[in-house]
Formats: sequence, C-alpha cells, structure tokens
Amino acid sequence: MRFKGEIVYVRTDESGRPVLDPAGRAEMKYRESDAKSYRPHPTNLIPDGGLVPAGPAPAADPAPAKRARLVPGTAAVEIWTDGACSGNPGPMGIGVVVVDGPQRKEKGEYLGIGTNNIAELTAIERGIDLVGAAAADKRLRIYTDSSYVIGVLSKGWKAKANQELIAKIKRRLAPLDTEFVKVAGHAGVPLNERCDVLARNAIAGRR
Repeated sequence: MRFKGEIVYVRTDESGRPVLDPAGRAEMKYRESDAKSYRPHPTNLIPDGGLVPAGPAPAADPAPAKRARLVPGTAAVEIWTDGACSGNPGPMGIGVVVVDGPQRKEKGEYLGIGTNNIAELTAIERGIDLVGAAAADKRLRIYTDSSYVIGVLSKGWKAKANQELIAKIKRRLAPLDTEFVKVAGHAGVPLNERCDVLARNAIAGRR
C-alpha cells in the first residue's frame, strides 16, 4: 500500500483488509523489518497495484497477533540511492542498494570532486547498472531523498547545470518501466540510511 506516496507495509487480516485497533487506526511500517510502527487512519492508505482492498475490515480483529500478516505493495525491483558531498563542490560519493525479491546488491563509489546534485544523479545511473539486464523486463521503483533528482528526471524541471548528465540518464530511463519515490533523508529510513553510509564511506576511503 501507499502512504503519502511511499510504499509501506500494512498489517491486514486474512481477507487482505487493514486490521484496526480500538481507535480505528491501522498498523503501518515503512519496511517490514522496522521495529517502529505507525498508526495512520485507513482512509490515508492507498492500494498499490490493487493488491490490498482500500476499505478497512468490518470490525477490529480480536486476535491480530495470530491472524495478521504484512502485505507489500506491487512487486518491483527497488533501487535505493543517495549521493554525498563533503563540501559543495567537494569530494563526492554515492551509495546504492538494489533489492530484487530475496536478492540484494550494494555499491559505494567515490566520484572525485563535484557537487551534491551530480552525486545524486550518478547514483541513479549506477543503480540501473546494478540491476543489469533485468531492468528491461521488470518494474523499477527508485527511492531517493533528492527532490532535485525527481524534478529533473521525471517532472520536467529545467536544469541550468548538469544538462548532459541529465539527458544521458533520461535516455536510459526512457525505455524502462520506472517510478520515483521521494523518501525523507536522515529520518531513519533503513535503506536510505544504508546508502548514506556507503556514500560517506566511499568519500572517506578515497585515498
């Protein structure tokens, strides 16, 4: 399901409807493995790909611990990306995590001297590289904390800088089935935080 545009995991009953607590709220996590959960109103949850019914269960489940399950959104290859820059401009690094079902790949890379926006854009390109040939046959869901990246690559923002790099990445995205998901940076989102660590480690180890 989706909450404010982000793919989330929601606790449901056996029929696939959100399990509600006594206050009428659902249980939601941003990642299935997260220890912390949230309690949105079910009307704020939107089905992703039609896998989970939109409406709440007719009544609260009396024993959710025994019957509930976590249902992900539409199956897709997840590409989590982040770029870091020590100074702007300054030494750049990127971090990428690709999750394709049970398979997971990670990449950290030092890019040299440049800007944070260059690092964020290059992370997207490396993410596509990391998916490999499967990118042509599967839906790609790209997670980034950069509004700039989403704007210039998917919303038609006009960029004054990095035009050649942007054009190259857009050409690679054009034949692919992709969507961008904006995540909050430095907010405890596990794979976003992992990408940040990979990027900063790449900068730290550049020598």
